[in-house]
Formats: sequence, structure tokens, C-alpha cells
Amino acid sequence: MAPHDQTSAPEPGPGALVGFDVDLTAQEIQRRAQVLAALGPDWDPVEVLRGEEQAYDLLYSGLDADQQRTYDGLVAAGVLPRRPGGGRAAA
Repeated sequence: MAPHDQTSAPEPGPGALVGFDVDLTAQEIQRRAQVLAALGPDWDPVEVLRGEEQAYDLLYSGLDADQQRTYDGLVAAGVLPRRPGGGRAAA
């Protein structure tokens, strides 16, 4: 066996990027288990989403004309999602 093959790729110099992989599967499983434990057995994701929808409805209700134009512009730009009701904030 040759002591060192000079035809192989050179070793990376200082500051060169070197690729490596880290498997975080076990840590991710543990993190998810801890999150679910912290939420507790009474956590209802459907109810949480329903509450968020109600909060958005309240947030965008009763807008004056200038606020409505701003809201419509943000929806058109893709900053805010289009809400039910033809894209108009609830009155």
C-alpha cells in the first residue's frame, strides 16, 4: 500500500466548507413528545383553530374605508390570506 497517493483530492484549506450530516431523529421525537406533554390531555387543536378564526374575524371586522383599502392591498399582495366573504373584511 502506498504511503500517500499524491493524485487524490487535496485536503481543504482553512475556511473551506466541509459537508457533514447530523441525524436529529431521536431529538426531534423527544421534542415532539415534550411539546405534546406540555399541551396536556385537554388540548383540542380543532377548537384552537376555531378560536383563531374567530379572532381573525374580529380583527378584520368594522374596518373604515381606509383600513379596508389597506386590508385589500395586503390580501392582493399575498401578505394576508383571502378570507371567506369574497375577500372583504367582515362588517
